[in-house]
Order: sequence, then structure tokens, then C-alpha cells
Amino acid sequence: MTTDNVMISVKGLKKHYNYGVVKALDGVDIDINKGDVMVVIGPSGSGKSTFLRSLNLLEEPTEGSIFFQGKDIVNDKIDMDKFRQKMGMVFQHFNLFPHKTVLENLTLAPQVVKKANKAEIEKKALELLDRVGLADRANAYPVQLSGGQKQRVAIVRALCMEPEVMLFDEPTSALDPEMVGEVLEVMKELAHNGMTMVCVTHEMGFAREVGNRVVFMADGKLIEQGTPDQIFDHPQSPRLKDFLGKVL
Repeated sequence: MTTDNVMISVKGLKKHYNYGVVKALDGVDIDINKGDVMVVIGPSGSGKSTFLRSLNLLEEPTEGSIFFQGKDIVNDKIDMDKFRQKMGMVFQHFNLFPHKTVLENLTLAPQVVKKANKAEIEKKALELLDRVGLADRANAYPVQLSGGQKQRVAIVRALCMEPEVMLFDEPTSALDPEMVGEVLEVMKELAHNGMTMVCVTHEMGFAREVGNRVVFMADGKLIEQGTPDQIFDHPQSPRLKDFLGKVL
């Protein structure tokens, strides 16, 4: 890959708590290329979510640099609101406004933050809802939706801001097992359409099938990375072999 393809470049990223006693991230270096579907796996407490949340500075690094399209977002003075518009984020929990309809949830941020035209953003939101199989739920309230439907709405909400990268923090972990598939299908479609994605997940099938790069983290460090075939079928490090032995 040439540097032209690098969208995010992480250098020496550290995140320490309790005056350095807890090292959630302990020197992570990685490049994320345009069009990558990077899946981050590892045991609980390995630093996966901290790494993901650091990419849009929801976690402020203790040390290191994160270059997004050539700008160091950690150390340079940048407009964080404008920057975050370029990085959509989907969390474990859906964080929808309960007193607003699905359509109102989707169109609020584009109108307030980007000053988008109401009719245009509603049209776009309805098209995206149709893509994820929820065109008939535009006027429903979150309480009327299943967990899988809420998470699909949360994904559409992020897409309404027209991000260049989508970050997913264990987007299926709060769902009942039968609802996981419908959310993963939406993510697969995004991947096939070329969206740059970084996804922390416990879904090894998704990592193998959809990711073009799989990253294994443990103890705040990036232990191993490679193609799904390299990581799942030809693991090199004892730590990764031990992890896969427990989850596969």
C-alpha cells in the first residue's frame, strides 16, 4: 500500500490510567487504509475498545499520534466537531432519543451540525432505511423496535452524516442471538460497497468472512495482524493460538 491509501496512521499510541499503573494501550502502531475492513479481536480488557474510541478522541491518548488524512488529531489544533463528522461511530447500546421517531433521530444531527436541508436529509434517511429493511418504521418510536432494529437505525444515523470511516464498538454484543445476523448483514453490505470500517467484535465468523485485515490485541498491545486466513488458520504467536483455542 502506498501512503496515498493510508486514511488513518496510528503511531506509538498509549493510554494509561492511575498514573501509569493501568496500561490500556501500550504503544500501538498501525495504518488503516482507505477501503479497509479492519476487525479487531482479543480477550476482554485487551484494549480493543480503548483503541477504537481513541481514533475519534472519545478517549484522549496519554502519548502518541493519530494522523487522519495527514493531520495529527492528537497534537494539532483541529475542529473536533468537524473532524467527528468524518468518523461515524456505532456503540454497543443504541443511544436513540426515546421521545423522537426513527426519522427524527436520523435527521437531527445533519440538520443541527451540518445545517442540512430538512427535505433533502429526510429523503436520504428514508433511502438508507429502505436499504436496511426498515422503510416501514420511519415514524415508529424506539420503544416500538427490537434490539436489532434499533442497532440498524443507529447505523443509519451514523451514515446520514456521510462519514468517511465507520467505527463499530461491539455492535452486536447487546443483542439477542437471533438479532445479531440482521445487523451483521447491514455491515457486510457497507463493506462490499467500499466503506472504510474498523470493527471491534466477538463475532469470529464476521471477522473471517468480511474483514480484509484482522488485528489481535492483548494486554494493550497489538500482538498480531494479517488476513483472516493468516490469523485464523496460521496464527503465529502463542497468545493468539491460546485465544483462538478458547473462542473457536
